[in-house]
Amino acid sequence: MQPENSTYYPLVSIITVNYNNAKVTAELMRSLRYNSYPNLEVIVVDNGSAESPVAAIQKEYPAAKVVLSGKNLGFAGGNNLGIKAASGEYFFLVNNDTEFTEGLIEGLLEVFSKYPDAGVVSPKFHYFFHKGTIEYAGYKAVDALTGRNSMIGCKEQDNGQYDAFSETHYAHGGAMMVSAEAVGKVGLMPEVYFLYYEEFDWCEQFKRHGYKIYYQYKSLIYHKESMTTGKNSPLKTYYITRNRILFMRRNVKLPARLVFVLYFIFLTIPKNTAQFLLKQESVHLKAFWNGILWNLKRPKPDNICVA
Repeated sequence: MQPENSTYYPLVSIITVNYNNAKVTAELMRSLRYNSYPNLEVIVVDNGSAESPVAAIQKEYPAAKVVLSGKNLGFAGGNNLGIKAASGEYFFLVNNDTEFTEGLIEGLLEVFSKYPDAGVVSPKFHYFFHKGTIEYAGYKAVDALTGRNSMIGCKEQDNGQYDAFSETHYAHGGAMMVSAEAVGKVGLMPEVYFLYYEEFDWCEQFKRHGYKIYYQYKSLIYHKESMTTGKNSPLKTYYITRNRILFMRRNVKLPARLVFVLYFIFLTIPKNTAQFLLKQESVHLKAFWNGILWNLKRPKPDNICVA
């Protein structure tokens, strides 16, 4: 732990995943050069990109360690590979489409020093292309009926209305700091998700081990949002659908899980199917149904909650 008002600076391992986006990752590396925290290691996991990003990354941050996965391991798998290569007391997992602000790391470490029950801590998010506009100031709980949730403060002008340290339901997967000690007890991020919902599941696991999830308003990060998957891609439609169901199967007890299933069958499926047909988005329609079928073909989702 970092004692308050001391000169001890624990090693923080910054971990980010690159996939065919070396330019954006290099921009993140450039922002790290202006960060004043003195004890960092930077690890970039390349998830099987078509072209090696090593030169572009190390041009901007020569000390960066690039780990080549050899194939696309997904968000969770890539981050887990980075954690395995890290030696820090704390791991700061960040999207490659983020940029740091001064004091970001110090503010997150402050939470761990003051709250021994801290499991995962996320900063405040602003949209990179609309600085001053909030993306994230905490998360609401996933609704037991719909399997959906929302970010607190999203798209609001930041007038300090969320400038209060608080416990939150989930960390933002785009920037979350965890302690190596806690990860040793909880385990790595669940790789079954591949993309989307994995950080929610991970936070649920932290909570089951007695840890809390915190939002730190003093720390700010800028997010370019959906630079890898695209804002409306079939890939996103598939994994959002697949993993929404999977998360509920793994984390919601009966009979609430049955209520969700009924909601999904009688409301979500007809609504989304009709919308994709009306918009003539056959590729998205196929992705939506493939996400459903994946769950039907996997009767045992390695449940981590009691029935």
